[in-house]
Amino acid sequence: MRYSPISRFKGTLLGAFLGGSLVSGNKVQFESYLDLGKMAILGIQSLIALGRLDLDDWIERQQEESPHLVVTDDISIKIIIATLPVALFFHENPIKLRQNLLHVLKIWEDDPVIRDGTLAVGYVIALALTEKLDPLTLISQTISFIGETPTSIPKKLLRVQNLLEQGAGLSTTQAEFAKEEKLSNTIAMAFYCFLSTLEDFRLTLLQATHNHNFQMQDATFVSLQTTGAIAGALSGAYNGIGGIPVNWQLLLQRNSPAWGLTSFSQMLELSDTFVAVWSGVYNLTLNPKELTEEECEVALLSIYAAPRVIRSR
Repeated sequence: MRYSPISRFKGTLLGAFLGGSLVSGNKVQFESYLDLGKMAILGIQSLIALGRLDLDDWIERQQEESPHLVVTDDISIKIIIATLPVALFFHENPIKLRQNLLHVLKIWEDDPVIRDGTLAVGYVIALALTEKLDPLTLISQTISFIGETPTSIPKKLLRVQNLLEQGAGLSTTQAEFAKEEKLSNTIAMAFYCFLSTLEDFRLTLLQATHNHNFQMQDATFVSLQTTGAIAGALSGAYNGIGGIPVNWQLLLQRNSPAWGLTSFSQMLELSDTFVAVWSGVYNLTLNPKELTEEECEVALLSIYAAPRVIRSR
């Protein structure tokens, strides 16, 4: 295995956070424009608390946080980012992955573009975590996973593939997908930034958030944040947390993260707990009363398993 699951889980979440926070201008800086991932944190907390996907619990947590949610351009990306925990939790089973991604989308309004974007992003993350991501076949596999659809996302992804095969640069690709402020164009741009710089997380995000017009309109700013968040999640899943530049991680430590969290360490701790729940690790400190003191001491000292019996769920 190239990178551990915990590295890829953290890479996905921190990648999305960084991609939605970075703005490329004369220097790299953090901007508090949209709290893109607060709904994702609520989803992670629900999965941790219950150990499974429970739509009623997600809805209850979501209504407490945003009782009157209206789907707009900026909310659309929040919904896609909000489904990242589901993509991570069910990444090893494509059938369950698709079923649960579609299931959790019922919390919000049924928008075909959001649905297809969610399926595309979730599937690529799953391929990265299972180390089955082949850049040569990724686009065709993703389109197949999306299935029959009235949206233009498959066509846009095929256009991305053509541009990559032609060796098209960033400016050419931006011109191709900047004609309209559409979510489908933004998703296509994120895929280009990821696939054109597959092994370089830093360059992926700098491409995704690059714009020559630093006095940009709000709509363009939202588009760049959307591109950055999606590209960051994809690259983070592929390259793991080790692929995120150390200086950016230090910036995170000095700047309190958004997403409803208070610190960078809290985000890491939440990720650790999330991976533990996904993997089936039993945390004795959360349920100490179920074992006697002597049993706890023995269990903490030694863990036994027969060879080759531990397998993925």
